[in-house]
Amino acid sequence: MHEFLTFADHLRLIGERSTAFRAAVAAAPSLDMQVPTHPERTLFDLVQHVGMGRRKSAAIVAAGPADAPPEKSAWEDGMGAPREREALLAWWTESVERLTSALREAGPDRGCWTWWGDSQSPQTSGAWARRQVPEIAVHTYDVQLTVGNPEPLPDEVALDGFDDCQFTLCSTDVAWPHEPAVVDYHATEGRSWRLRLSRNGARVARLGEPAVGEAPDPADASARGTASDLVLFFYGRIPPDSLKLELGGDRRIFDQLIAWDPSV
Repeated sequence: MHEFLTFADHLRLIGERSTAFRAAVAAAPSLDMQVPTHPERTLFDLVQHVGMGRRKSAAIVAAGPADAPPEKSAWEDGMGAPREREALLAWWTESVERLTSALREAGPDRGCWTWWGDSQSPQTSGAWARRQVPEIAVHTYDVQLTVGNPEPLPDEVALDGFDDCQFTLCSTDVAWPHEPAVVDYHATEGRSWRLRLSRNGARVARLGEPAVGEAPDPADASARGTASDLVLFFYGRIPPDSLKLELGGDRRIFDQLIAWDPSV
């Protein structure tokens, strides 16, 4: 049985992953370290980028129903993040507090602007809360990798996060520009997803156990690994040829997915 996390769960996990992010930054020898997963950024740059993202998300949620995101002045004061470490950590904590305060005030069902309007996810504050968890978790991994101590995403975060990646980031009404394909993802923790790619776009379904005597239609490509590795693969932190993943079928489809930008 697929267990869905609640709005309260997502708020809790935002707090937990944000604390882990802060701890990793605090442990870094220098804020000038280059981030391996973002070679163009130092650790300071990454903290500022992720913190600004939380502030922007807070402003979007606080604005409620809208046809566009709020003006930049609603979430950025033009000063940027402070460069001194303790001040930077305090700024990060304040950024997350802005986000969680806006989400608590809104509750899970308030409508608001999203950039994923053509996906299978709702345009609500609850969906924004869910989206924050894998975002902060993956960037926490980035910081941990920078300081030489990367940790897998917690199971609870990774399972819900990969579900969100599929339904929010991957599904779209934009036509798939290649031959139609079916891609299956299998988490070793016991959950699976099917992505159908066609001229009608990309649509996702959760796969359950097949009934006795029935077998699911074969997929054109598949990936199997821990939920954490599936999320990190989806975010480009693990390459397609990683030994952490078991790929099956036509691997070219994964290359096509990685190169595909439906917004273009």
